Formats: sequence, structure tokens, C-alpha cells
Amino acid sequence: MAAHRDGLGAGEAEGSASIPGGSGVEVVLSSDPAAPAPRCPHGPTLLFVKVSRGKEDTRRFYACSACRDRKDCNFFQWEDEKLSGARLAAREAHNRRCQPPLSRMQCVQRYLKFIELPLSQRKFCQRCQQLLLPDDWEKHRGHQVMGDISVTQLKRPSQLLSPLENKKTNAQYLFADRSCQFLIDLLSTLGFRRVLCVGTPRLHELIRLKASGDNKPNIKSLLLDIDFRYSQFYMEDSFCHYNMFNHHFFDGEAALEVCRTFLQEDKGEGVIMVTDPPFGGLVEPLAITFKKLIAMWKKGQSQDNNHKELPIFWIFPYFFESRICQFFPSFRMLDYQVDYDNHALYKHGKTGRKQSPVRIFTNIPPNKIILPVEEGYRFCPLCQRYVSLENQHCEHCNSCTSKDGRKWNHCFLCKKCVKPSWIHCSVCNHCALPDHSCEGPRDGCFICGELDHKRSSCPSISAATTVSKAVRKQKQRKSNKMKMETTKGQAMNHTSVTRKKKRRERAHQYLCS
Repeated sequence: MAAHRDGLGAGEAEGSASIPGGSGVEVVLSSDPAAPAPRCPHGPTLLFVKVSRGKEDTRRFYACSACRDRKDCNFFQWEDEKLSGARLAAREAHNRRCQPPLSRMQCVQRYLKFIELPLSQRKFCQRCQQLLLPDDWEKHRGHQVMGDISVTQLKRPSQLLSPLENKKTNAQYLFADRSCQFLIDLLSTLGFRRVLCVGTPRLHELIRLKASGDNKPNIKSLLLDIDFRYSQFYMEDSFCHYNMFNHHFFDGEAALEVCRTFLQEDKGEGVIMVTDPPFGGLVEPLAITFKKLIAMWKKGQSQDNNHKELPIFWIFPYFFESRICQFFPSFRMLDYQVDYDNHALYKHGKTGRKQSPVRIFTNIPPNKIILPVEEGYRFCPLCQRYVSLENQHCEHCNSCTSKDGRKWNHCFLCKKCVKPSWIHCSVCNHCALPDHSCEGPRDGCFICGELDHKRSSCPSISAATTVSKAVRKQKQRKSNKMKMETTKGQAMNHTSVTRKKKRRERAHQYLCS
């Protein structure tokens, strides 16, 4: 499942999550283990910092790791903010209220009872997105209820459940069966026996469906997903309620152990991780989470295999290539275009700029991966990998350079191939769209403006942080003083109002007597 939030453009993909006015938000990955992050309903929050080009406002804050829209999760706390015991207790109570209504064990018990019911009594409430037992029917009277839920429907929950539609949080775009079938065939050809599906529910269910009707050695699958609704369709060893942005298992140590056992089975041999994260999510926290899963897998390896890597398929738009390779240098991008059932644009058969931008990033050597010739892919003997038909080999770059499926052109001034719609700009001294702004924002450091590093590694950051902290302390003292004066003034005003009220009451009594 691609829980795609706001689709980022290529410019945004290369840097921080952009906000208006040349500003941005960066996630702070290095946190003090002695001071754990506060929690919201989606698990531990992430530490962010707002930065502005040329400004030194670097006050950090905690926010939800999974939701970009404050309407979905309004958690916000400054890093240096001190909360009272009452506020902490209220937050804990709110987090508990936001958890799924049924525990993981209750979901399993209900599922076992549901499959034993005769077909005429198997019902599903479309309004509440819940499988109904006979005791639940009265509560859901008047709701839109489906009857006669077959075993086949239970095995395809992604078709039974309504896709979540909030684009900023968890709008679900599900793999088309064509892409799923390609992935399953590829995994089988490569000899994998277990697949850790992180945010890919449709792939998970098709693997299980194929295994149940196949006499060949089965491929096992475990789904990790933030959509708790899948809890009611799977046993504990097949699904874990999971947040991939902070490596949080909602059901605690028991779910963590399920994942650990799955990864370390057969000493970690024959397993691959396939993940389809939200496109609007920051790459940094995803990379940290995936490295934690890799570390979990490595603990089951023998010392002789310590040099091996956990095979991974990371499905993401092509314009995130540099960011992904920054964290995983061994990854290479395949030309295969992944398409989705319920997305208007990301569909197979589109041409030009309308083609799906979604690709597969992997640490498996590309020459081992065969792409389907009937879908428009060919083998390049010079690159030793399969590429799209329009991706022509450039003799100057010595590579098939296209990223988006179109034929790219070589720019001798830039010394690289660029998109066919780009032209070389003598002002910017690089290729760009013809109607681009030469004074537009560029990647680089928000503190000093240099292009060779980011704000987090700026040599001026220590001085900027010191100044910023001093300014914050001064503002805090001024704010506290104003609050005290306001409180004192309110108390004096209250006393004055009370005296005036008593005088009016005495005057009224005198006039009425």
C-alpha cells in the first residue's frame, strides 16, 4: 500500500520538505536516548526543525511521525517545553482513546468465530469497516451492510475495505494486479521463500492467495502496516500493526517478536523486504527504520555471513533517487514502472510525462532482474540491465540515462543527459525548463547559503544555535513577565468589578425599600 500523502515534486524531493517563502522543515535524527521522544496516538513523535534561508531560527519541535496534517493528529510540542503533570495525564488519556477499539487478540478471536459462521450470517459493515458477528447486528442496524461474505473476499481484504482518502495522511493507492503479479513472479524466480511486506497489503494478500492454491513450495509473507483494519483479517503471525516512520509496533513486544522471528528464520536466509512508503514522507526517518529492520535481521546471521545485506525492494518515485542512495549507496533504480489500481495517473500504458514515476530501488544486482519484454522493456548489453524502450544508451555518459521513461538528451555544457523538455540556461549555468525562474530557490544550506552542504552540517550552526537559544530565553522571560502582569491585572479587575456589583446591589435595595 502506498499511503501517499502530498506528492512532492522533483525539486522538493532533493531537499527538505518545502514550505512557502524559501523555508523548510528538517527531521532531526540524532536525539538524546536519555530523553525519549513524547508519544502521540501513532507512537513516538519525531523531532523537527523549521529553517529559513539566511535566518537562524532553529527552534526544534516534536510532531507526529505519520500525519502531516494537524487535523489528523494535532500533536505539537517544543523541544524545550515543560509540561505539567495534568497535561501529561490528559495526553496519555487522549492517546488511549485514539487506539483501535479492539485488541489484537480480540480481532483474532472474532475472525476465528466469523469464518465458522454459515455464509448467510457473514456480514460486513461498510460504514464501520468491520466484520460483524451476530451479536453486533443490532448495533449496526441502519448502516450499509454487505452480506454473504465469501472466503475469497476474506482473502482479499484490500478489495473489501474502502481505501482511506485523506491525501495528507494515509490515502491508499494499491498496487495493480499486473505489478503485483510481476513482483511475485520475480520474487519466486530469485528464490525467495519469505517476504516482509512493509506497507504493501495487496502484495501480501496475493502472495498468500497464490500459496494456498499452489502445489509448489510456498512463499510466506508477513504484513507490517499502519492500517489497523487489517487486524480483523489475519492471525498474529501474518500481520503487525506498525508505523514505518518511527519503527513502532502498536501491539508491543509480542508483535516485535513476530517480526524478529520471521526475519531470522533459517538464519535469515531466503527473506526479502518489499516496502511502498508514503511518497510525501521524508526519506530520512524511513531509512532509519529500514536500517533497524536490517539490524534485526543481521542478529540472526552467522559470523560468516556478516557481510551480507538484507535484500530490499523499496518502491518510490524516481526523483527520490539521490536521497535514497545517500542512505543506501548500494541501491540501484530499476526502469520498471509500478502502477496502481485506484490512482488516476499512476497506471500502465500511459506515455510521455503521464507515465507512472514510481520505480523499484534495490540492492539486488540489476543484471539478475528480468523485466517483461512484452511490456516494453529491453536488455542493454552495455549497461547489463533491462531498461525501457525509450531509454537510449548515451555514448558520452556511457549509460542508459533516462529516469522517467522518455528519451533524454545529452547536454555537453552540463556534461550529462537531461529531460527532453529542458534547455541550457546561460544565466543559471545549468539546464532547466524554458519558463523557469533564474532567481528561484536552490538547494543548499539555509544558514550560510552555500550549496556544498546542508544546514545540519553547516560550520556556522553552533554559533547560530547559541544565538538562537539566547534569543529564545530572552523571549521566554519576557513572555513569563507579561503573563504574570496579565494575571495580576485580571485579579485587580475582578476585585474592582465585584465591588461595583455590590454597590449596585445596595443601591437597588435602597431604591426598592
